[in-house]
Amino acid sequence: MQSKIEKIVLDTLIELNEELELKELENPTLKTRLYGGKSNLDSLALVSFIADLEERLDEEFDKQIVLADEKAMSQKTSPFRDVQSLVNYISKLLDE
Repeated sequence: MQSKIEKIVLDTLIELNEELELKELENPTLKTRLYGGKSNLDSLALVSFIADLEERLDEEFDKQIVLADEKAMSQKTSPFRDVQSLVNYISKLLDE
């Protein structure tokens, strides 16, 4: 399941980058920064990315999850800092 989540996250980033045209997001990896210092997305792009990602996850796993909720925002380390941390967070949410 982890590899399926990784693919969904990376594909969503690639699709978003078709609009943004950021060199840093042309070939995203698990280490690609999403939010915080040296991130590749501004706040508006992050919101768009999260909305698209939630929709894709619902379609793929038939389970609605909310990524940007109080639980995510209150964590000591943001699940949105890079692709790997987001994949790990999504995996936990899908297991609940």
